[in-house]
Amino acid sequence: MATAAADSKEPQIDDIEEVADETAQQARLVVASYSKDAEECRMLIDMLGIGPETAEPDDAE
Repeated sequence: MATAAADSKEPQIDDIEEVADETAQQARLVVASYSKDAEECRMLIDMLGIGPETAEPDDAE
């Protein structure tokens, strides 16, 4: 007897959708409140992929 979990495929990077900005902000607040220190907070936020968007530098000529 096969289970539904065994039949499901592993999600691909292209299948993953970004979370809403408000949801990401709330998640960052939760991570920050439970982190031991700033380094752990940065690491967890990076691992979860909920860090703030960084501005891409302009190409200076």
